[in-house]
Amino acid sequence: MLRSLIIFLALLALAACDSSLPQLDLDGSALGTSFVVSIVEPPGDLDAEQLRNDVLAVLQGLDQLASTWRDDSELAVFNTDRSIDWIPVSAEFCVLLERSQEVSKVTNGAFDLTIGPLVNLWGFGPDNQIAAPPSAADIAAAQGRVGFDKLETDCAERLVRKNDPDLYVDLSGWAKGHAVDQIAEMLDQQGFENYLVEVGGELRVKGQNRDNKNWAIGIEAPSTSARVPHAVVNVTNTSVATSGDYRNYFEHEGQRFSHTIDARTGRPVMHDLAAVTVIDASAAYADAMATALLVLGPDAGPALAEQLQIAAYFLVRNQTDIQEITTTEFDTLGIQ
Repeated sequence: MLRSLIIFLALLALAACDSSLPQLDLDGSALGTSFVVSIVEPPGDLDAEQLRNDVLAVLQGLDQLASTWRDDSELAVFNTDRSIDWIPVSAEFCVLLERSQEVSKVTNGAFDLTIGPLVNLWGFGPDNQIAAPPSAADIAAAQGRVGFDKLETDCAERLVRKNDPDLYVDLSGWAKGHAVDQIAEMLDQQGFENYLVEVGGELRVKGQNRDNKNWAIGIEAPSTSARVPHAVVNVTNTSVATSGDYRNYFEHEGQRFSHTIDARTGRPVMHDLAAVTVIDASAAYADAMATALLVLGPDAGPALAEQLQIAAYFLVRNQTDIQEITTTEFDTLGIQ
C-alpha cells in the first residue's frame, strides 16, 4: 500500500482526556540514553523506589553485558580478545549474539552485528566524532574486519568463536530493544497487567492505557529540526521500534552523512527512505529489523518486510512531501 501524505499537523492537537485511573511514571538515564516505565493503576502498596531499583538493575546488567562504551563489559572483553578458538561466554551474551546473527542472516547483512569498525570509522561509536568522511582506503580496511559470517556461536555449550581476530561486535542495534524486553519480562513476573516501557525510543506496551484504551503510539515525522508526530498507531501487547536517518548525522560540504551505515558498502545510506517503524512481539527483533529495513531502502525494504510478514511502516522522502509504505501486516493494525 503506497499513499502520499502531507504532514499531519492535526496530530499536534491530540489531547489526553481526563482519566480516573492513576498512573505511576518512572524515568531516568541508563545505557547512554533515557528510559520511561509507566504503570497504569499501580497497587496501593507498590514500593515505587524498589520498582525503580529493579528497572535500573536490569539496565545496569545489560550495560555490564553489552556496552561498547565501557572496557569491562563482557562485549568489550570479547572484542579485545584476539583468539580464534572457541571462547566460553555467559548464556545471556551467547543468546544475544545468536539472535542478532539470525537477523543478520535473514537480511543478508543489511543488519550486521559486526559493523562496529565502520561505525567507529564514521565517528558514530565510542571514539570521537569526525569532521570529514573517511578515505576510500580506510573504508575498505574497516570493511575487511566486518562480516557476520566470521562469527560462530554454540549456545548449547555457551561458546563463541571469531574466524578473524580483528572482528569487533557492536550490539547497539539490538541492546535497547533487548532492554525493553527484559524490563517487560520483569514487570510480567511481578504481575503488572497494564504498562509501557520505553528505552531510547524503543518500547513495549501491555494491556490498556489510563483511558482504558489501547496505547496510542506516535510515529515521529522525519525532521531534523523538530519532534512532531507524523502518525499514530493504537496497539497493545506488542513492541514498537523506529530507525531513522534524521537524528544522528554529520554534515560535510553540504552533504549529510547518517549514522545508519550499510556494512555491504561501508558507507552511510544515501537513499530516500527516511524512517522505518516495526511492530513485533519482541522489541529487540523490532529494533534490529527496523535498522535492516532502513538500510535496504524504499524498494528492497518493503519487499523483504512483506516476504517475512513483518508489520512495518516506511516513510519515504520525495520532492514535495512524505510518502508512506505499509505492509499487509501493518495495515491490520490501523493508523491515524
